[in-house]
Amino acid sequence: MSEESTTDADGGGDSDAPEATADVASDREPADVVDSLAKPLLLFDGVCNLCNGFVRFVVKFDAEGSVLFAPLQSDVGQELLKREGMPTEDFDSFVLVEDGEYYTKSTAVLRVTRLLDGPLPLAYPAIYLPRGIRDRVYDLVANNRYRLFGKKDSCPVPEPELRERFATRTLE
Repeated sequence: MSEESTTDADGGGDSDAPEATADVASDREPADVVDSLAKPLLLFDGVCNLCNGFVRFVVKFDAEGSVLFAPLQSDVGQELLKREGMPTEDFDSFVLVEDGEYYTKSTAVLRVTRLLDGPLPLAYPAIYLPRGIRDRVYDLVANNRYRLFGKKDSCPVPEPELRERFATRTLE
């Protein structure tokens, strides 16, 4: 897998395709949910307090609902990781799936910022910094996130106002 992106999974779709949301996805198999994704999907460590905070931040600054979410630990997250041949038990990176491409670490975070409201897309040009430097900073935070921000015992069920943004089979 390229650290920037790969094209092994088909995450695209036309605008008429059903969008995977909590309501739509509740009775479907993970592969069906993944195959119907019509929006970028951010996979995150569901037990990480920092990661959950970043998801809430994205929701706050994404008024159009451009980004969907799924914990890496969820059935949908596991399906996407398996399709890409990525580890299914080592959750040290955000993974952005956009138009069938997979982006990890700092590239995933920066690509998400370009989809947000306000001045946040102005952070996107940092993508032109060498990936090695960006990812070293990312890894420094990722390797210390539990110690600095804590972690939960299990993936929390999102509040009702966030549930529609999650592409998971079930949130109960």
